[in-house]
Amino acid sequence: MSNFFNTKIEFLKGVGPMRAELLQKELNIYTYGDLIQHYPFRYLDRTQFYKVAELDESMPYVQVRGRIRGKEVLGEGRKQRLSATLVDENGDQLELVWFKGVKWMQKTLKNHTDYIVFGKPTEFNGRFNMAHPELEELAEEKQTTAFLQPVYHTTEKLKAHRIESKVISKMMEHLLKVALPQVQESLSPELIDTYKLMDKRSAYANIHFPETADKYNKAKFRLKFEELFYIQLRLFRQKVVRKADLKGQIFKNTATLTDFYKNHMTFDLTNAQKRVVKEIYGDLTAGKQMNRLLQGDVGSGKTIVAFITMLIAADNGAQSVLMAPTEILADQHYVGLKAFADSLGINLGKLTGSTKAKDRRVLHEQLRSGDMKMIVGTHALLEDVVQFQNLGLCIVDEQHRFGVEQRSKLWRKNPRIIPHVLVMTATPIPRTLAMTLYGDLDVSVIDELPAGRKEIVTTHRFDSHRLRVFQFVRDQINLGRQVYIVYPLIEESEQMENYKDLMDGYESVKRAFPEFKVSMVHGKMKAQDKDYEMQRFVKNETQIMVATTVIEVGVNVPNASVMIIESAERFGLSQLHQLRGRVGRGAEQSYCILMTGYKLSKDSKTRLETMVRTNNGFEIADIDLKLRGPGDLMGTQQSGVLDLLIADLSKDAPILQEARAAAQRVLNQDPQLEQPENMNIRRHIQSLSVNTVNWSRIS
Repeated sequence: MSNFFNTKIEFLKGVGPMRAELLQKELNIYTYGDLIQHYPFRYLDRTQFYKVAELDESMPYVQVRGRIRGKEVLGEGRKQRLSATLVDENGDQLELVWFKGVKWMQKTLKNHTDYIVFGKPTEFNGRFNMAHPELEELAEEKQTTAFLQPVYHTTEKLKAHRIESKVISKMMEHLLKVALPQVQESLSPELIDTYKLMDKRSAYANIHFPETADKYNKAKFRLKFEELFYIQLRLFRQKVVRKADLKGQIFKNTATLTDFYKNHMTFDLTNAQKRVVKEIYGDLTAGKQMNRLLQGDVGSGKTIVAFITMLIAADNGAQSVLMAPTEILADQHYVGLKAFADSLGINLGKLTGSTKAKDRRVLHEQLRSGDMKMIVGTHALLEDVVQFQNLGLCIVDEQHRFGVEQRSKLWRKNPRIIPHVLVMTATPIPRTLAMTLYGDLDVSVIDELPAGRKEIVTTHRFDSHRLRVFQFVRDQINLGRQVYIVYPLIEESEQMENYKDLMDGYESVKRAFPEFKVSMVHGKMKAQDKDYEMQRFVKNETQIMVATTVIEVGVNVPNASVMIIESAERFGLSQLHQLRGRVGRGAEQSYCILMTGYKLSKDSKTRLETMVRTNNGFEIADIDLKLRGPGDLMGTQQSGVLDLLIADLSKDAPILQEARAAAQRVLNQDPQLEQPENMNIRRHIQSLSVNTVNWSRIS
């Protein structure tokens, strides 16, 4: 798009340097392009007028036509207020009240004059009133005024400087007058025709100031489609470039893997695991760098797939890394895989923050010489001192917990040929989010639990049922099982005094179960103390583990069959699902009990009902996305992809599907975007700076 949209915002009529500085700090609005893409988040319906007799307290903002018949200032000093009476055409009265700006309103408001008033109706002493309504004097020629009024996001600081939604709306009016003639079409005529899209100029005009509800809907669809189309186009092109440019080591030998299958593996892979291994092997033999996302619910068997992949690398003279976000999880992977590695005569190491200096020196030497073929660890693997003879495979577990820069630091540890990459997550990602976040990755899904696993029985119980729940716990422990009790907080805080805190919970659990031993783990403990308590629980020296969400990732205790989550309404849906996945790891029937008080929000009820109804992680992830939006799901802020301006992944899956299909079709037919019909698309991409992640942005 033209340089016009890079014009600094301070040069717009009604802005100036002081307002520009505030808009930059508070809303990241620096240029005309940023402002025109600061879309309204809702609209006030100014298309309908109500009579006073039709008002109801449940109504949001409404507008009423009437005549001012009297006004007076009531009260003294700080309690002073202005009261005016508006009478509609039926003679019914509405009181208008102002507590601020009393003197100014008293001067401005004209008696015996017709006005449109707009505000929230409330009832007091059997009479309706509106506090601080918007007023518009009703001139004869404006009798039929009707429109959808945009409401823009603002902040407390902006409001304090009188930059409210109406002021932003005024700025937008000034901008559109000068900006619309400069808007260039950014989609091809073929796409506009195929998807019946509104032209871009009209879309900008009608998203900010809709002429009709139909035009607003068309503008919204057009801008959402374009935003998602350019994101998908960028991801597809990245994938094409990567597959064309990035060579990968070819891993064809599988002798050790065959030995492992025949002589050392004590269980059968599920069909889903076999399918995923086949997909990975296809990548490893293709001569291109593998870049694959492996999704699988808690306990679905991702770790053994990771180990099989590491074996293929070892068979071909390459080293592999398995990086986990916490020491607990790294330890668990190490312990789980060490027995297999030892039986095959493979040197498997572990490097975490608490690895002693003398052990580190040995590890570093073995990695440089190539004697160590596999290593499991945490962020410690990223240190510059960690060097490899031939790093051929990087596996990242719970990958969303690592930043992009951290992950790429690992890939750079082989300067000759980029390692194959397998990223794993037990947080099921909704399809729409996966397409947007990971559209440039190949995706494999393990959608089947290992044989013999029983579905976890989940129930919701109120605090008043605690004695019955405790008796159930006692019965389970007497059968030889172990129990987790998870709390949302470590210590009681004033803001969250209603929620059970860990210390208080620990004491009451010890009082309730004097006959059993209790462990406690939380994030503020030192690593060695945490490990000590964890190991006591793993060895069944303690029967109850009181913990915070530090146990959400990792910790495999097959004997633990009961998970009690206190103040369950405090947790997000995917977090509840992750916690539940800590049990159900053995052959016994497992249980998850969600404890809450009676006071629950609508969203909390939805989360609890979902948990009780289903164990399907993908269904849970879809509902979680609808409830929370994508922002804080999967740590997407760091991804750089989800800087969406108007599209909403929780609601716009159908538009995303269409935009994705369109992007793929365009690139299949014209990979370099050289054909004349794609000139608009090519020009739009070229006009964007290299660093811009979201290609739908103006600048």
